[in-house]
Amino acid sequence: MCGITGIFGKRPGSIVEEAVIRRMCRTIVHRGPDDEGVYVHGPVGIGMRRLSIIDLAGGHQPVHNEDETVWVVFNGEIYNYPELRTQLERHGHRFYTNTDTEVIVHLYEDLGVDCVHQLRGMFAFAIYDERRRALLLARDRLGKKPLHYALTDDALLFGSEIKAILAAAPELVEINREALLQFFYFSYIPDPCTAYTRIQKLPPAHTLEFKDGEIKVRKYWDLPAYGTLSPGSEEECLEELEQRLFEAVRIRMIADVPLGALLSGGTDSSTVVALMARASSRPVKTFTIGFRSQDFNEAEYARAVARHFGTDHHELIVEPKIGQELDTLTGMLEEPFADSSILPTYFVSCLARKYVTVALSGDGGDELFAGYDRYRLRFGRTPFDLIPGQVRQWYRRKVHPKLPHGTWARRLTFNMTLPFRDRYLDGISYLPAFGPERQVFSDDFL
Repeated sequence: MCGITGIFGKRPGSIVEEAVIRRMCRTIVHRGPDDEGVYVHGPVGIGMRRLSIIDLAGGHQPVHNEDETVWVVFNGEIYNYPELRTQLERHGHRFYTNTDTEVIVHLYEDLGVDCVHQLRGMFAFAIYDERRRALLLARDRLGKKPLHYALTDDALLFGSEIKAILAAAPELVEINREALLQFFYFSYIPDPCTAYTRIQKLPPAHTLEFKDGEIKVRKYWDLPAYGTLSPGSEEECLEELEQRLFEAVRIRMIADVPLGALLSGGTDSSTVVALMARASSRPVKTFTIGFRSQDFNEAEYARAVARHFGTDHHELIVEPKIGQELDTLTGMLEEPFADSSILPTYFVSCLARKYVTVALSGDGGDELFAGYDRYRLRFGRTPFDLIPGQVRQWYRRKVHPKLPHGTWARRLTFNMTLPFRDRYLDGISYLPAFGPERQVFSDDFL
């Protein structure tokens, strides 16, 4: 994990001070403890905090092109950079590092903003083009790497974390009430909103170009439409899935530092460990945490997986001081976030960091393969879509408001009368997303 930040002045004669960029960098030291680099020239300043993974000695950022007219700061990893580097060298580009970062610079020289189409990986980067006096921000297809920005009367500011922007422009602290309402719906604040009205997230699979004081945000990729691929059989589909999963795991094991895996013993992390074991000639380092309360302890399942694949397994029984850890985590999160799994993830990451620099995990598996109960419950209620829409609206408007709170199945019946998408949203919301219960908020808030 690394962190990037920067400023591009809008007004003629704007000068960015190096001290400001370094102050922004100091807020994200935890993202990159190994190195710091800045580039400041006239109206632009970009900075970076680095966690060294590839080309440990020569990978100092910002990285530039041959004549130092294009500069980049980059957070992430480009998995197909060896192939891209070979192509770029054939086109005449000269490299001065062995990093994946430099590939982005030369790819941009050849393709401009369309360079993102060639990148396979997780990334958030900023490129300053001195000749065009333009700044390009880009975020990977699924938004694994964060990137925030704010446009003021004087400048465009950006950062991996909101706190980097606020370090240069504390006046941007203005609470976004609509975003807080979305938090109660989704348990997090979705793109492009943040908890602050004047600061936005660059959405996944988007680029932002800033030139002549104007920004252009463009979507460069979307998920393929459902049914795009029609496998010949279930067996063929399973074989391709295994092949793609193995390839995805294999390319993520490219690193010049120790690497391991976070292992819970569940289906997703166990699959990742199995594929890592297949791709590695050495025992995979695995990490898990356990709890003294057997109601929450899954360490025995992780142990069983570790034994099966012969991993170098590390385990920690956690008795956290929740108050202290929550203070640390909320300071890192910057805005409301309601997934309690952040606590065990934090503890197992602390354990892993004692032994490795990079760790793979099974995060995202439940979303991709519908592993959460909420998916099953929502689809189980699709027969209620057969109830005529007018009847459902009549119930919500006339009957539901008159039922006393606490009436058996009151909330469930209301949920069943909603359209499919609204039904899902209502089911996952901390507070009812629809209906009179929204009156829990004051008129001033709404």
